Amino acid sequence: MTWVLSDDVTGFPGDAEDWLLRDPVRNTVPLTVLRGLRSGVFRDDNLCGWFVEDDQVAGAILHTPPYPLLLGAVPVRTLGALARELIAIDHTIPGISAPLEVAEAFAQVWWRPETSRRSERLYRLTTLAPHTTPGSSRTATAADRDHLVSWFRAFQNEAHVDRDADPTPLVSARTNREELVYWDDGGSPVSMAAFSQPIAGMSRIGPVYTPPELRGKGYGTAVTHAATAAAQAAGATEVLLFTDLSNPTSNSIYQKLGYVPVGDYASVFFT
Repeated sequence: MTWVLSDDVTGFPGDAEDWLLRDPVRNTVPLTVLRGLRSGVFRDDNLCGWFVEDDQVAGAILHTPPYPLLLGAVPVRTLGALARELIAIDHTIPGISAPLEVAEAFAQVWWRPETSRRSERLYRLTTLAPHTTPGSSRTATAADRDHLVSWFRAFQNEAHVDRDADPTPLVSARTNREELVYWDDGGSPVSMAAFSQPIAGMSRIGPVYTPPELRGKGYGTAVTHAATAAAQAAGATEVLLFTDLSNPTSNSIYQKLGYVPVGDYASVFFT
């Protein structure tokens, strides 16, 4: 049994993608990032890997710097070997993002100490509940790109996520796929949410952003509802989202819309 690591995403085998697709809910982030890699969203120093046991793929990873390494639902028993392979190729890992038990197990075998972490919870939609916020939704277009980029940057800075990443390529790609939704009130955008075009029936909401001066008016609820409905209209049968467990407001909002917990995740960062 062994990990195979490659900086050529075109060599990511179909068996590894099939492994991710066996559990599209828990592997939601690697699956959407894999689509971004194939469409050229991320820069060149990427890494992909897959774990082979008895001639079968039993795990997969993706890394798109400066974002954390994505582990997905990787078997915990494989993480020691993964750490050794990453050290052997001298691959820099600023952090990892994974289901909680996977993240904690990797942190125990990685050679750099943990400096911080973000605790998250994955939710899935049951039945979408109505809302009463005034306004209307619309799909963002290429003409909105500069405004969207500014809001993505504001979200990154406020949420302390991916601060070193330029959101422009991602915004452009998601605008082209019609994945970005505005909530308008009074003729102007007051909130924004994204959804991913379905992969194996799975779509994920996020990010969701409302400027601080416009909060407390239900706009975040409304735009999340609109993005969820858009995901369903695109064919999603599983609609997911992540929440920051340090933000009780967002956790409450999403549950009122009909989202229920699936499991806990963590992003762990190293020196």
